Amino acid sequence: MTKLETQAIHAGHQVDPTTGAITPPIHLSTTFERQPDGAYPHGYYYARSDNPNRHALEASLAELEGGVEAAAFASGSGAVMTILQALAPGDHVIAPDDLYFGIRLLLQDVFTPWGLAVNFVDTTNLAAVKQALQTNTRLVLIETPSNPLLKITDIRGLAGLAHEVGACLVCDNTIATPVLQRPLDLGADLVIHATTKYLGGHSDVLGGLVVAKANNELWQKIKHIRQIGGAVPSPFECWLALRGIQTLPYRVRAQADTARQVAQFLQTHPAVEAVHYPGLPSHPGHPVAAGQMEKFGGLFSFQVKGGQAEAMAVAARVKIFIRATSFGGTHSLIEHRASIEAPGTTTPENLLRASIGLENVDDLIEDLDQALD
Repeated sequence: MTKLETQAIHAGHQVDPTTGAITPPIHLSTTFERQPDGAYPHGYYYARSDNPNRHALEASLAELEGGVEAAAFASGSGAVMTILQALAPGDHVIAPDDLYFGIRLLLQDVFTPWGLAVNFVDTTNLAAVKQALQTNTRLVLIETPSNPLLKITDIRGLAGLAHEVGACLVCDNTIATPVLQRPLDLGADLVIHATTKYLGGHSDVLGGLVVAKANNELWQKIKHIRQIGGAVPSPFECWLALRGIQTLPYRVRAQADTARQVAQFLQTHPAVEAVHYPGLPSHPGHPVAAGQMEKFGGLFSFQVKGGQAEAMAVAARVKIFIRATSFGGTHSLIEHRASIEAPGTTTPENLLRASIGLENVDDLIEDLDQALD
C-alpha cells in the first residue's frame, strides 16, 4: 500500500488522456452528451449529479481516509445538514457540548423544530455519553479536536458505545485531517471535512466532504439527498481543493510543529490564563490524543488574563497574525471567538483562537509576545 504522501499526490489524479496534461482541466460543463441509444458512456449526464472534478476530489479523500466512498458538498455545514436530513423526525442525536457554533445552530434552530431530539454532551466523558444514549439514538456526532476548546474525544471508546445501540458515529476530522488522525480506522462510520480549511489550505475554497466506511442504507440516503437537493461544490472549488491536498501532509505537519512551540511559549507567559492545545502534557485530553493522533494539529486557543476587552486588545496589537475567521491556511490567523458566535455561546469571553500558518515560528512567538505585553 502506498504511503499517505504518495496518495496525496496521486489519488484522484489521472493524466489527461486528450492532452497528456498532468494537471487536470476544470470541467465547467453543466450537461454531458447522450448517445443515440440513450447511454452516457463517460458516466456523467448533469452537473448536479456528478462532475469529473468532484469525482476526482471524492476519490482522493476516500483513499486518504480509508473509506469506500466520499461525497463532496458546497460547505462543511451543508455536509452535516445533509447527514441530519437522512434521519427521521423522532430520531435522537448526541452532539458535543464544545461544537462549532454553526452546527449547534443547525441542530437547535432547524432540526429540533423539525423533529430531531438532540442532547449536547461532554463527549470526552464516556460515562456521560453512555448515560445520554437512548433506544432511538441514531447518530453520535463528535469533533476531535473540538472547536474552539480543542477537547479530545476517545474515538474508539465512543464508537463502541454508539454501536451498542445501533447508532452511527460521525467524526468531524477537519482540524486533525487524515494526515494526523484516521477516524474510520478507530471505529467511526462517517468522517466530515470542511475542505475550506486544511484540505484546500490556501483560504480560497469553500466546501465540505463526507467519507463513508461502508456503502450502507444511511450512505445511500445521504447521496440521494445531495443529488436531489443540489448542495454541491463548483468544479473550480473541487479543483482547488484537490490541488491543495497535494501538499497537505507537509503543510499540516509543519503547522503542527509550529503550533506546539507557540503553545509551549504561551503556557509560560504571565499574561495568559490558560492554553488549550492537546499537544501539551497538561491538557486533559493529551493521553487520548497521543494514542489516536500522529501530531496535535495547527489550531489552538488561549485565554488572556482579564475579560473580553483584554483579549480584544491583544488581537488588536498583532502584526503578523491576521484578525480573521477560519483556519488551516498558509497565513496565521487570530480571532476573538465569543464575539462572532451566536448569542448564548459557551466560549469564554477572554478566549482567542489561533490558527498557525507557515510563517517562521520565532516570528510568530515574537508577534504574540509583543501583543501580550
